[in-house]
Amino acid sequence: MRVQPMVRSGRYDRRSWLGVVRDAVDAFMKSSPSRFAIVIFAGLILLFTLLFSLPIATVDRSVTPLHDALFTAVSVICVTGLATVDMATHWSPFGNALVFIGVNIGGVGVLTLASILGLVISRRLGLRSKLIAASDTNPSRIHVGPVAERQAVKLGEVGGLLVTVAISMLVIEGTIALAMIPSMFEAGYEGLRGVWYAFYYSAMAFTNTGFNPNPGGLDAFAGEYWFQSMLMLGVFLGSLGFPVIFALARAWRQPRRWSVHVKLTLTTTTILFVAGAAMFLLLEHSNPKTYGGLEAGPTIFQSFFMSVMTRSGGFSTINMHDLYGSSLLVSDMLMFIGGGSASTAGGIKVTTLAVLFLAAFAEARGAPSMEAFGRRIPRDMLRLSVSVVLWGATIVAVSSIAILQITKQPFDYVLFDVISAFATCGLSTGLTAELPPEGVYVMAATMFMGRVGTVTLAAALAASQRRQLFKRPEERPIVG
Repeated sequence: MRVQPMVRSGRYDRRSWLGVVRDAVDAFMKSSPSRFAIVIFAGLILLFTLLFSLPIATVDRSVTPLHDALFTAVSVICVTGLATVDMATHWSPFGNALVFIGVNIGGVGVLTLASILGLVISRRLGLRSKLIAASDTNPSRIHVGPVAERQAVKLGEVGGLLVTVAISMLVIEGTIALAMIPSMFEAGYEGLRGVWYAFYYSAMAFTNTGFNPNPGGLDAFAGEYWFQSMLMLGVFLGSLGFPVIFALARAWRQPRRWSVHVKLTLTTTTILFVAGAAMFLLLEHSNPKTYGGLEAGPTIFQSFFMSVMTRSGGFSTINMHDLYGSSLLVSDMLMFIGGGSASTAGGIKVTTLAVLFLAAFAEARGAPSMEAFGRRIPRDMLRLSVSVVLWGATIVAVSSIAILQITKQPFDYVLFDVISAFATCGLSTGLTAELPPEGVYVMAATMFMGRVGTVTLAAALAASQRRQLFKRPEERPIVG
């Protein structure tokens, strides 16, 4: 007597190991997009660490030490721009290709990139893919789940957002690269090398990374204001965030249709851009090592250039250790703030700062709630903003103490490089390149925690919501 196999819904009950793995991954993705993001980033970092360790990745075909390979992989995937090796001379064409591919993957976000690939392959987005992509573009959904207030990108618009992400990345990087090619030829980089350097710099600008492919970095373009302007444009567009680019692409002539997120991002970014340039101009105009020897026009231009780059760009035309201590502190503040949400920039994000200022302004007026541009901002956003700042400050403090203990270097240099790592900025006083292996691992961990985001990290460590069917008695502590 032959026994027929059991059938359930037209399929065999026995599943292959591949199906079991697929179902487990699907369940993990659905239950916690934040933890899934961390796992994906960690997996990519391990993969790129292995690839950077291969002899083919270096010019002299040597094996890169583990701490340098790991640090480079983290800096590439987390689009930071810090380096412990000379990026222009250490890596072979294969290694430079890894850097170029890695920063674009990290720049658009692993989850967003995965959703783009899924959209291209299947020609449609399932609900799970939309939820994952929505979480990647709106961190508040990770923290508190779906929210009722108006968002920069709604769940039903995720498909359009993903197309915008892919198109904007290709169009912006390609356009800026084409605009940079004449500057490359003028600097002496002719033929295919000049074209490659143009696309490399364009990718580093839009992803807010800051690696230089040529020896000497921006020294070859010290007087090329057109080239530096293209760098500023790429960094600025990359730091706005894809939801803002998406909104501007749909209704750039109709500001009334812009969401509060778009308006807050543009307003705060503009204020920081102008205020940062004014501070650098005021503090550094008499510094003979930076802007003291420049005329008025170049000094103003370089002040704006530094204001953009300290927000997460990572490029510099001066040595950061030559800045006055006051300018280093201003740079620390700008780096810690960073760019827009769901952007290639790091930091606590400009909207976080805006919400904190709106809360302080509402408290000073005695207003019952925060308001901006004719809209009320719920208190959940204030709690989330405070959590982001506290998590970020804690990460910076712990890392700074560890690096100070390891290196015994001056505090202002250590704080600068640590904040640059946390905010994935890429500027350095020279401290990072001289770190011992244990310090390299500390900085790599700082970059990783800064890139995955304080909100994502907090949501991964604890449940995002907990039901509580009772309320405890209220009592007010003395504050201030």
